[in-house]
Amino acid sequence: MLHIFVITVYNPGMILGIAEIIIGGMIFDWLARRTKAPGLLGLLLLGILFGPFALNLIEPGIYKVASDLRMIALVVILFRAGFEMNRKSLQQVGSQAVMIAFIPCLCEIGAVTLAAPLLLPLSTLEAAMLGSVLAAVSPAVVVPYMIKFSREGLGTNKGIPTLVLAGAACDDAVAIILCSALTAVYTGTTVNTWTKIGSIPISIVTGITAGLAMGYLLYRFFKLANPRATKRLLTILALAIILISAQQHIENWIPYSALMTILTIGIIIYEVDARAAREISDKLNKLWIFAQLLLFVLVGAQVDIKIAWSAGAAGCAIILIGLLGRTTAVFLCLIGSQFNKKERLFVALSYLPKATVQAAIGAVPLAAMAAAKMDTGPGELILAVAVLSIITTAPLGAFLINAGGKRLLTTHKIIKS
Repeated sequence: MLHIFVITVYNPGMILGIAEIIIGGMIFDWLARRTKAPGLLGLLLLGILFGPFALNLIEPGIYKVASDLRMIALVVILFRAGFEMNRKSLQQVGSQAVMIAFIPCLCEIGAVTLAAPLLLPLSTLEAAMLGSVLAAVSPAVVVPYMIKFSREGLGTNKGIPTLVLAGAACDDAVAIILCSALTAVYTGTTVNTWTKIGSIPISIVTGITAGLAMGYLLYRFFKLANPRATKRLLTILALAIILISAQQHIENWIPYSALMTILTIGIIIYEVDARAAREISDKLNKLWIFAQLLLFVLVGAQVDIKIAWSAGAAGCAIILIGLLGRTTAVFLCLIGSQFNKKERLFVALSYLPKATVQAAIGAVPLAAMAAAKMDTGPGELILAVAVLSIITTAPLGAFLINAGGKRLLTTHKIIKS
């Protein structure tokens, strides 16, 4: 994080560039909403238009810290999710949440693995890598809507927003770990694929365990020092960034997911001190206005329309097949649940959008192939389909979630504690 400050100080043009993104983002967000489209569509379009593959108007220095800025935005969105979940809602959807966290993600990967070699020049292992890139749900699209519906009382009597929030967080962790494992196997790194896959539940459990401990310690610290809500927010953000940065080193000793720790910290603080959690959540809501501008514009800036176009109809077909596999799995996971047909359809729609994770890991296989001096063709194709998934599913998913929440969920009165 220090290098972001240093680069900003020594590159005044970067400050101006961020200001331009903020102003342009607000304008494009407003224009998109005026046409009844999701605001994020306007931000994505601005990123594509101003990015290096189009007009190239974004200050180059911003790209040097783009991954860090996206990480901060991801931390903000995960904390927002945690601070909106409570133990009762989690217990209410317990078994469904566990199944939703793993099965749809794995089914989407499986569907892509089977279909991709038939439609694209990819081997089975390369197709599995593509599936792991595509499988992650976008928390930046899903979480704000679930928080909004939760506060409006939509589906809260059955814990539907909580189910989607918890499932999406675990889903992303599974996809990221599998992408790392499959890429390592493909490039010849000494990683046992089945060992890595078997470590996924362990990493989630250790992440939750660390979150339980840290959440309680933070609660005790806040109780003792009694800092203002803003200082509490800065404290948890700094801790989260340290955890994400340290994850690679921790994994040398034990499988670990910092994403699950961050989510759990929010849940614990909400459980032991709901008032303090709401104060921090309100601060996060304001910070998210800024974070989402940078996040979606920078995601859009990574979109190379030529690469996406090269994936063509075959790429769209693979994305659709993967989503069909995921949607089928969601409905199967909800068999025997308390949800009616409309509510099950809403949960399925909530797991459609791709954006954040695809932007973060879409180029990982390509970079690994280049570093290993291998043919980069498959990596370029994987990136192309990942980019195509962002363009097609992020705005469509946001629209369907927003419309579906209003039409498919029942409003219930919120009783404030």
